[in-house]
Amino acid sequence: MAIPLGQKAADDQAGKRHEPVRFSAAFAGGAARAADGRKALRAVLARAADVGHPPLSPTAVMDAELVISELLTNAIRHAPGPCGVVLELSGTEVSITVWDTSPREPVPRPPDEGRIGGHGLRLVNVLSHRFVTVSHALGKQVVAHVRLLPDRTQGALSGP
Repeated sequence: MAIPLGQKAADDQAGKRHEPVRFSAAFAGGAARAADGRKALRAVLARAADVGHPPLSPTAVMDAELVISELLTNAIRHAPGPCGVVLELSGTEVSITVWDTSPREPVPRPPDEGRIGGHGLRLVNVLSHRFVTVSHALGKQVVAHVRLLPDRTQGALSGP
């Protein structure tokens, strides 16, 4: 999959607010891969400094990667037909939207330490500070908002 990423924010030398960085992609049925979602997310997050965000915590980046992996994998496994992602980096969060053709709202499964799989949606709920599902006539959108904490180790290890 090609990952065209155009920053929509104007270069603002006067210190004004920058526009969010956005990315979207649609996949034909059976063409989506979680790895493509993670790659797109990393490209969006790489632009954080361009919109004035301090360096991101590696933990925040890994959390966001896990969220997009889980949401896109659910769309691939549980919805027939096409699906897609919309990513938006703004302020202190990235919103991760995955749309698919299934009308069924995702429901976290009860905890079961002996079960292999079926834990992803619970992880998404823990890692996201806001998680919503929006139903549409042709399916749904699942939106997770992940806070992007600055990397507190920047400078701390290099001394005063």
